[in-house]
Amino acid sequence: MSGRPDRNVDSGRRQSCAGEPAGDGGRDEAAHYLVEAVSDLGRIARRHGLDTLGFLLYMAQMESEEIVRLRGRT
Repeated sequence: MSGRPDRNVDSGRRQSCAGEPAGDGGRDEAAHYLVEAVSDLGRIARRHGLDTLGFLLYMAQMESEEIVRLRGRT
């Protein structure tokens, strides 16, 4: 099949202790990134009248903000 590469095939990248590729920021960095990304996508969706999609993206934003907030407490 063409398209996305098979994720089960070793790409030659080293894995960190948490099982994430070396240089990947991990859960915390991903959550921070997602806060911004879903915020931007939600704004675009609402601007174009895609209210349900905007709402779902807003919920994803709130969830990622909560993860960031809780992870910052540890």
